[in-house]
This record gives sequence, C-alpha cells and structure tokens, in this order.
Amino acid sequence: MIKENIKVTVDGNVIEVTEGTTLLEISKMFYKDGMRKAIIAFVNGQYVELSEVANNKDKITFLDLTNYYANNVYLNGLIFLVNYAFNEIYHGSNVITVKHSADKALCIETSDKITKEDLKLVESKMKSLVDANLPITKVTVLKTEALEYFTKMGDVKKAKLLKYMTNTYVHLYKMGNMYNYVFSKMPCETSCLSEFKLTYLDNYEFVLQFPTVYINDKIKPYVHHDKLFEVFKQEKEWGKLINIETAGDLNDIVASGQIDYLIRISETLQNNRILDQVKEIKKSGYKIKIVLISGPSSSGKTTSCYKLAMYLASFGLTPKVISMDNFFKERTETPKKPNGEYDFESLDALDLKLFNKTLKDLLDGKKVKMPTFDFYSGEKKFKEEMVLAKTDILLIEGIHALNPKLLPDIPREYKYKVYLSPLTAINIDKDNRMSTTDNRLLRRMIRDNRTRGYNVSRTLDLWDDVREGEEKYVFAYQDEADYVFNTSLIYEFCILKTYVLPLLYSVKSDDKNYSEAVRLMKILDVFLPIPSEAIPADSLLREFIGGSCF
Repeated sequence: MIKENIKVTVDGNVIEVTEGTTLLEISKMFYKDGMRKAIIAFVNGQYVELSEVANNKDKITFLDLTNYYANNVYLNGLIFLVNYAFNEIYHGSNVITVKHSADKALCIETSDKITKEDLKLVESKMKSLVDANLPITKVTVLKTEALEYFTKMGDVKKAKLLKYMTNTYVHLYKMGNMYNYVFSKMPCETSCLSEFKLTYLDNYEFVLQFPTVYINDKIKPYVHHDKLFEVFKQEKEWGKLINIETAGDLNDIVASGQIDYLIRISETLQNNRILDQVKEIKKSGYKIKIVLISGPSSSGKTTSCYKLAMYLASFGLTPKVISMDNFFKERTETPKKPNGEYDFESLDALDLKLFNKTLKDLLDGKKVKMPTFDFYSGEKKFKEEMVLAKTDILLIEGIHALNPKLLPDIPREYKYKVYLSPLTAINIDKDNRMSTTDNRLLRRMIRDNRTRGYNVSRTLDLWDDVREGEEKYVFAYQDEADYVFNTSLIYEFCILKTYVLPLLYSVKSDDKNYSEAVRLMKILDVFLPIPSEAIPADSLLREFIGGSCF
C-alpha cells in the first residue's frame, strides 16, 4: 500500500510527513542537543502519548518534564524504570513499594535490606536502561489475563485491585519482560528518563528524586523532613494495624458492609490528633498565647481551626480567632503579578508592620483597636477593640502563618505552630500511590462547585496558580511547625468519588482539561463509592461535601 504525505503543524511550523509517522518520530525531527526530550504531546487540545500516529492537519506541541502534566507522566515512567532495575538485579526477591512524597521526591520502601552500595548498583542499572533506550509499549489484555499475571508475580495488592474493576479489558504497559498497570499516560521509551537521583535513607528506604516543574533546572540536594516522615510512618503503621494499606483493602471493608465502623474509628483518630495538640498547648500553662495554623489549599484549615477552638475551650481556655485577611495593605499598596492582577497571596500584600505591632501590644496587655478589611473599598477600618485576658489564646490561620517574618519580636515560647495537610497514606497498590496533591484537588473541586458554582474545568484552570503559591509561601516553611496535623481520612476517597465523579464526567472531550479529568476518573474507578449518611456533622470532610455543623 502506497503511503501519502500528510501535513501537521508543530508549534506553528507546517511540515510534511509520511502517513503513519508517529509523534515520537516527529519529535525527533525537532530535537537538538542540550534540549530535554519530549515526554508527551499536546495534539488538538489533548494530551497524547508519543507512540500514537499523527493525522493530517494535527496541531502538535511537544512537552518535556517542565510541563505539569508531562512531569506526572515522567514520574510514572521513572517508577516503572526503578521497578524494572530492581527486578533485573534481585529477580523478584527484593520488591519495592512506593510510599509517599518527600521533598520533591518519592519515598520508596524495599522488602529486604539494602546498603548504600546496593542503591548505587540500582541507580547504575537504571542509567544503563536509559542508555539502552528500551521501548515502553501499551498492550490491551483481558482482565483475567492481567489477574493471572500479577498473581503469578506475587503482586497480591494489584491482583486485589483488578478484582474490583468492572472492565473486561485493561491497558498494561510493557518494558522488557515486565508488565505494569498505571493510572497515567506513559513515555514510550526509556531514553527520555535520564534525569533522576536515588538517595539512601536507611536499610529499607530510599528516595527517588527528579526535576519538578518548580525546580526544572536541576535536582536540588535532598532535604529530609523528620516530622512529615514521622506522620506518614504513623499513618502507615495504623493502616497495617487495621489491615487497610491499599484501595483493594478498603474496598474489602466497603463490600463487607463494615464501612460505618471504619468511618467512626477514622474520625475518632483525627479528633485524637486535635486533642494531642491541645494537650501540648495546655502543658505550657498559660505561656502559649498564639496558635499559628497554615497548610496548602483544601487541607481543611477552617474546620480544624473551629475544632481546635472547641477543644481549647473544653480545657478552660478562651480562643479568639484573628483573620490575617484583615491585615491586608490598602488596595493602592497591594503588589501585582506580572500580568497586572493583584497578588493577594504574596507576603508583601500584608501590612506586616501593623500585624506585628498589634499582636505584640496584645501580648503586652494593651487594649488594641483591631482592623477589619473592607474588600469592596480596599481599605482597613478600625472599630472593635481587643484585650487579652489570662485564659485567652489567639488562633491565627493563614497561608503565611508559619513564615518566620511573622511576629519576629514575640518570643518563640509564646507561639505554637501547626502545619496541616491531608498526608494520604493509603496506596492504590505497591506501585501507584494516592498523592496528597490529588486528594486536595478532588476536595477543592467539590467545594468549588458547591460554594462558588465552579465546574471542574474552572478549578483546574486555577490549580496551577494555587500550587505555585503553595510552593512559595507554604511548603517552604513546613519545618517551622511544632505539630504536623494529618487531615486525611482513610475512607475519604470512597466519599469523594460519590461527589466528584459526576462533575468530572461533565468535562467535554474538546476541553483542554479533559485529559486531566480522565486521569482522575481512572484513579477514582478503583474505589467503591459509599454514601455520606454515616459521616458526622463535625467531620472535616463536611467542609467540602457540605452539611458541616461549623
């Protein structure tokens, strides 16, 4: 059969290629030494794997790991690569499990002990696989065949995951003689996976580092966050204790009709975490006068603040909430972004001089006039007065609450700092984790739709800016916290699915966010849905799904 030429447009350049040419082949026409290789393509408004064939009149943009979506694809390729390297070296005797995120990296656990020398051998093997440029191919198989394969390989968790899926066929990815099931599109060869680093932690743990969209120039030195790791460890140990480590384990509970009991003990555990904070504060006598609370978007800061106030009151303290929003600079002094919009998330948007003086005067026993910011006029107004009694304690929640530039003149022993985040400990299976970022995004989609009328695509449009603000103003100061409060609930993905899945289905195939909506739907597909009746009115989840008593 004679093949004809077709015309495609690559970043505004019209070129002719032979019919049947793959996107990978076209990407190589535009590759130059020193450039990063393409991971995926954006074709006619949708993300497409490079193994796909180009069609006439396609409009194509090739994306490397500096693109958010492509970076996620890159990471999944790296996980497959490190898995393959371990299998090549240990022949299945030392199995790895992806645990959680860790300072722009992934923490990975090994089933057997490893040394630093062992890890260097794995890293060297990964580099040789990159140089060998192995193909990563997508294959479609019967679900029963996939179940048989993973059972034979001893991957019980993945086999259990597939058991609850209703599809007759599933897509697997093949590298060499290894197959895997992933929840993202994938690179189509290993040569593009050249940037990574393995850092040894202990006998059973290491981190896989990679460039992110926020540090795309190079892989920065690894910084270990002890408190964050300890919280993840506690959550993982609790999951093991109740035999719920993966989505399949959680589905077993749902299918057996025991989910109401799990909801109750999960809520009790979270309330106990708040109680732990209050006990720490109470131990200081009345010395701690300010509680500073921060965390990324959709961590549940509002409910956590209300609950913390309630628990403090039960211990004889009198909590008073101060909103940092009331300390915005006048609109005429508010900094602007490069696009001309006001940058309300910047620390410079706050009147720090007034904030610091107001809080210091309060702690010095002075009566202070408190500002209220009028967002309509863009000005502060001073009407109400405040003075602190012996039992009073201030609760201050905000994006900058952990920044050391806040209240530098107040002694550290008067302040108690809390960092909140849903540090998701449940995995999909041993290779696929549920990311904290996805957890927060799903929560935000539901709340945005319920309280602001936003559709999913609108939330996704804003998400990159939200994430950029978190990187600048929240994550950089998480180690300042006295207490890391994990706001995740082990059962919540079953609830989130019930609320967010219809919203995700509303994203049209011609929407630029369609591929991301499909990715999230694919992840949620592994969880069985549950109704919300058993969720108490004071649950943190109610902040997002509605029905909160606060």
